[in-house]
Amino acid sequence: MSQLCLLLLNTKIMRHQVSKITFSLFINLLFQACALHPAAWQPPTKPILENQYSLNDKLQSSTQIELNGWCGPEDIIFDAKGNLYCGVHKATDDFSDGKILKITPQNNVEVYYNAGSWVAGLHFDADSNLIALSHKEGLIRITPNKEVTILATKDEKERPFLIPNGLDIAKDGMIYFSNTSYTSPYTIPYGRKLILEIKHNGGLYKYNPKTAQITTLIDGTYFGNGVVLSKNEDFILMTETTKYRILKYWLKGSKTGETEILIDNLPGFPNGISIRKDGSFWVGFSTKRNDALDGIQAHKGMKKFVYSLPEFLQPKQELYGIILNLSEEGKVLSALYDTTGEIIPEAGAVKEYNNTLYIGGDIIEYIGKYHLDKNKVF
Repeated sequence: MSQLCLLLLNTKIMRHQVSKITFSLFINLLFQACALHPAAWQPPTKPILENQYSLNDKLQSSTQIELNGWCGPEDIIFDAKGNLYCGVHKATDDFSDGKILKITPQNNVEVYYNAGSWVAGLHFDADSNLIALSHKEGLIRITPNKEVTILATKDEKERPFLIPNGLDIAKDGMIYFSNTSYTSPYTIPYGRKLILEIKHNGGLYKYNPKTAQITTLIDGTYFGNGVVLSKNEDFILMTETTKYRILKYWLKGSKTGETEILIDNLPGFPNGISIRKDGSFWVGFSTKRNDALDGIQAHKGMKKFVYSLPEFLQPKQELYGIILNLSEEGKVLSALYDTTGEIIPEAGAVKEYNNTLYIGGDIIEYIGKYHLDKNKVF
C-alpha cells in the first residue's frame, strides 16, 4: 500500500474517531441538560454593600483550629466544659464519609462519633444527649455513653430526610430541624442542581421526643438550611439558601402557624444561623452572590445548558467570607467580611462562645476564630 493510501486511511479513521467523540459529547450534554428540570425565577437586584453592609477586612484577623485532615465543619456547638463539637466529611469534594469531632479547649481533636456520613446539625438536649442530623441515619440521639438511637428518618408522607441540615431544641424539649432535600443525598453536582432548579423539595419539621411524632411546619422550602429559635421561643428562623432569604415561622401568639419572610435579598447564600445572648442573630454565608448566576435564573433553557457543561466550565463557589448580625426584626446591624477569602474562605457556620466567633462551612478545612473583644463589631 502506498504512503498516500496509508495517509488517507489514517485520516479517515481519525475523522471517524473524532465524530464518535463529538457524538458522545453531544449525547452526554443532552443527557445532562435533560436531567435538570428548572423553574424560572427572577432574583431581586442585589443590595449595594454600603451603610450597614459596608465592606471591611475584619475577618482576616481570624485564627484557625485545624481538623486533622477532615473538612466541612458545618455546625459548631459547645458542651458545659467548653469542648467544641462539629460534623465533618472526608474532603472538599467528597461527602461520602464523615464524623463528629470533639475538640478540647487545648485544641486536641478526637473522633467523638463515626457517623459514616456528613453530620450537618448538632445540639445538646437538657439531658446532655447530643442530638444530631446525619445524612446517613437521619435525626439521631447520642447519649454521653455513646449509645445511639435513630429518632426519625422520614416525614409523615414517607419522604426521607436525605439532607437533614439545621437544628435547634426548645426549652420544652421539642426538636426543630430542616431537610434540604428528600430526593437525593448531597453531592457537589446535586448541590449545583438545587441552586439551578429552584425547586421546593425540603421542609421545616418538629420532632416530639415524648411521642416520637414528626410534624411538618413548612412543606416545601428552597434549600432549607440553618435553623434557630428566637430568644423567647415565639418563632423559629430558617435560611433559604437559593432564595437569598430567611423565613420566620411563628410558634406562639396570634400568628401561630404562619410563615413570613424575616429578610430577603441578602448579599450572599445564607447558610447557618445562630443566636446571641441579646436575642440578635449571626448569619453565616457560603459565599457572595454571583452576577452570572443571577442573570440566568429567569431563563430555564440557559440553566439547562449551563448544567450540561463539563464541571470545569461550570461556575465555582467564590472564596469570600460574609457574616451578618441581624436584629429580631430582621434589621442588619453589622457585617464582617474576608473579601480575599484567604483566611475565611466561607462562613457557612457561625457560633458565638466566650466573645469569640467560631466559623466553619461546607468546604473549609479548619475552624476560624474571630475575637469580638478585640474588634468592635457595632
